Amino acid sequence: MQILFICSQNKRRSLTAEKLFSVYHTHRVRSAGTETNARMKVSAGLIAWADIIFCMEQKHVRRIREKYANLLQNKKLICLNIPDKFVFMDEKLQQILQQRVNEYL
Repeated sequence: MQILFICSQNKRRSLTAEKLFSVYHTHRVRSAGTETNARMKVSAGLIAWADIIFCMEQKHVRRIREKYANLLQNKKLICLNIPDKFVFMDEKLQQILQQRVNEYL
């Protein structure tokens, strides 16, 4: 399974998720951001690559649907509802990610 995590800037939430879930050898994991200044900007290639896409907030889901609607057939697009209030690798963020993501894997 190929998993893509998306947040705004790809510096805290989605990057934490990528690091956290990259230890699963049955999954390939990447992350990206929707903002112009994102560390790794979401692209059509990343959307096409992913089997399942986890967005941190509803605004990310909306942006992905607006820009890449033609690439979303047969893909799961899930909102995790994780606000932008955590630092990279925050322990509480890791717990929330484990709890919310594992139910889909």
